[in-house]
Amino acid sequence: MSQLIVISAVGLDRTGVVQDLTKVILACGGNIEESRMTTLGSEFAMLLLVSGNWATLNKLEQGLNKLGDGKDLTVAIRQTDSRVPSGDRMPYAVDIVSLDQQGIVFNLANFFAARDIEIADVATRCYAAAHTGSPMFAVQMAINVPSTVHIAQLREEFLEICDRLNLDAILEPVKV
Repeated sequence: MSQLIVISAVGLDRTGVVQDLTKVILACGGNIEESRMTTLGSEFAMLLLVSGNWATLNKLEQGLNKLGDGKDLTVAIRQTDSRVPSGDRMPYAVDIVSLDQQGIVFNLANFFAARDIEIADVATRCYAAAHTGSPMFAVQMAINVPSTVHIAQLREEFLEICDRLNLDAILEPVKV
């Protein structure tokens, strides 16, 4: 019977960090189901959903702890269950661009939480504007909107808060 674990690993960004971690997973018989990996500052961060039987997961825990000790990598492991898809929610994409300012992600999270809208995925980044060099901020979100939410009203309220915060925003359905 296959079980699932979530592995989070953070360590100094260096060549081979992904290879080191995935080598341990493969050697223990684990299978990577999903992953997110990125460089944040001078650190490399990974989130992985790994499947395997109970023996595999036990070997993985030992192997990853050993890897963490020797490679300046902080590893955390947590058992999880398969996500049960909610049939009454519609997937939407949110794209935001603005001058960088504090509180953008909080304000968006607050807006969606107040309406029982799940945030499934978030990616943000800072960058310099092309011609002016002004500090810019971009957010991409995947959200799941309950079928009971009136979309036209949601869009109106969303654009209203974005106008107040001076955010250039798009809210559109995900086309499967």
